[in-house]
Amino acid sequence: MDQLAGLFIPLITPFTEHGEVAAEALERLAHRVLDDGAAGLVALGTTAESATLTDFERAEVLTICSRVCRQRGAALIAGTGTNDTARTAAELRALAQYPDVRAALVLVPYYTRPGEAGVIEHFRALAGNAPVPLIIYNIPHRTGQQLSWGALARLAEIPGVAGIKQATGALDLDTIDMMASRPAGFSVLGGDDPVISPLLALGAEGAISASAHVCTAEFARLVSLWRDARAVDGRELGHRLASLSRALFAEPNPVVIKSVLHRMGQIPSAAVRLPLLPANLESTEQALRLVV
Repeated sequence: MDQLAGLFIPLITPFTEHGEVAAEALERLAHRVLDDGAAGLVALGTTAESATLTDFERAEVLTICSRVCRQRGAALIAGTGTNDTARTAAELRALAQYPDVRAALVLVPYYTRPGEAGVIEHFRALAGNAPVPLIIYNIPHRTGQQLSWGALARLAEIPGVAGIKQATGALDLDTIDMMASRPAGFSVLGGDDPVISPLLALGAEGAISASAHVCTAEFARLVSLWRDARAVDGRELGHRLASLSRALFAEPNPVVIKSVLHRMGQIPSAAVRLPLLPANLESTEQALRLVV
């Protein structure tokens, strides 16, 4: 597999006013973000409210995203992963039904906090039998599991582990060590939107950015500027987009993003599923004022 690079959009799941998956709106949105410069899509990530989707709906979303990526020659990453290794392995095996999936975004085991050794063995067991390469989704504030660079270095050496979505909330020392010492071919994709620009400055290959549903072309340009070593322009644009990201994450993801997209006429409703609640008007208005 070629190294994953560029901007990837972890697509929301648009709902109708009656709470059903708005399949046509999802397909239009997928095409639009690719038109605007995204390198690929992530289906069934956290932003998709995947925990609230039925098995049928999950298959529907993945089928739509597969079709769009096949038509457009774009990369498709499928979100998966639980805190049960056996169940995660079964989810990965099921991806063999979708030949357009290039990689799986696999969450670090959450809640049980198995420790670094447990996380390493979890991914070793998964990678050995997965039909696609794995991207580790490292997001400690959601999983409750911290990973040092020492642990990440061991994970990066596992055959079948292609990279990481790094969403630690800051450029901590482990992230800096990772950027300086990671093996060749191990993709780092920024996953914490307000600090994507500085991570790109350190050499990340791209980003998986929920904020990039809005102003997709500008986020794609941000990735290109840093990859082309245009630091002055990259810093300026990064500062502006960080402010937008903070506004879009003023409430739990993806409620403000959905509200903004609805106001922009791109999805039929701003509906989310419980336990999420719709964004309030003030958050939506603030984000709309910052749209580049």
